[in-house]
Amino acid sequence: MTPTLIWILVALVAIGLYLSWTAGRLDRLHARIDATRAGLDAQLLRRASVAQELATASVLDPAASIVLYEAAHAARQAEEEQREVAESELSQALRAVFAEPAQVEAVREAPGGEAAAHELTEAVRRVPMARRFHNDAVGAARRLRQHRKVRWFRLAGHAPFPMAFEMDDEPPAALVDRAA
Repeated sequence: MTPTLIWILVALVAIGLYLSWTAGRLDRLHARIDATRAGLDAQLLRRASVAQELATASVLDPAASIVLYEAAHAARQAEEEQREVAESELSQALRAVFAEPAQVEAVREAPGGEAAAHELTEAVRRVPMARRFHNDAVGAARRLRQHRKVRWFRLAGHAPFPMAFEMDDEPPAALVDRAA
């Protein structure tokens, strides 16, 4: 074997190892996206469930209960393409219902209201964090998938292009102020 052939083989092995490492990294990013999406879905479901439970607990006035129940029910039943809109509408309903600190205090004073208000506060605080973790993972995967080597060698395989979850997740000020 000539030294030139040996160097060509070494270079090809090095390139193959590098491409394999990059494909593995991309695969781990896609797995991380799946895990963060599952966490986000769990937090969204928890928030909708707590809101729905609070709406049916007779601690809110009837109009607020109806608004909150319908928004929470729509968020739980939304198809994947409409999920971001439904979750944003639930955020808006929560902000409308709990716009005043007096409403939060009224919920807390009701029997079992302290626990329900605490659970809702925790749920609305965790949704933005879960969404941020998911969108950070999506951003990392997108940046890696934009590299030429990933596109040219099709290292992403048949994995769908990762999509961020964009929604209005601002919590009601009265709940956040009370928790802080």
